[in-house]
Amino acid sequence: MRTLTRLALILWSAAALAAVAFAGLFWFTSGGPPTPAIGGPFRLKSQTGEMIDSAALKGRPYAIFFGFTHCPEVCPTTMVDMAALMAKLGPAAKDFKIYFVSVDPERDTPEVLRNYLSSFEPHVVGLTGTPDEIAKVAKEFRVYYRKTPLDGGDYTMDHSAFVYLMGKDGGFRNVIGYQEKPDRALEKLKSLLEKG
Repeated sequence: MRTLTRLALILWSAAALAAVAFAGLFWFTSGGPPTPAIGGPFRLKSQTGEMIDSAALKGRPYAIFFGFTHCPEVCPTTMVDMAALMAKLGPAAKDFKIYFVSVDPERDTPEVLRNYLSSFEPHVVGLTGTPDEIAKVAKEFRVYYRKTPLDGGDYTMDHSAFVYLMGKDGGFRNVIGYQEKPDRALEKLKSLLEKG
């Protein structure tokens, strides 16, 4: 029980730190500064073993989330929330993809990702790569992540908890925060799909 409490505190602390860091990059007001440079080219392996190149994604908006399959709360909650939003969007979201990039490539092989994501939204595509490839993509998206040791020799991953919304040109548009109000998150997705 103490381990679970400690883990929950670690995860909430990481989410809070990430939120503060992100707030410095982006203001959620129409009169804020120019959109920050978030995102960049990537080429990672999907859960089916094919290579996904960000250049090939241009032409359609998409979402990208950084997490890991052993995540006890933030990642599964985010996947459930996104599934609910996809259901509300209905046919408008039929070609929309959510890319789940693992920040734990040591454990998250394509097969592990495939098994994990089969329980969630069919719009989600799992992506993994070498530690260096993941570090590069995380840096492009200003994502915080860190391996944190646990009792007994195991470990967890502290990480940012934002879903990044990317336009059809590959440029950053907005974020959905962890457990953001569904109506607000839905409006962000509708705007992304309408404007691209």
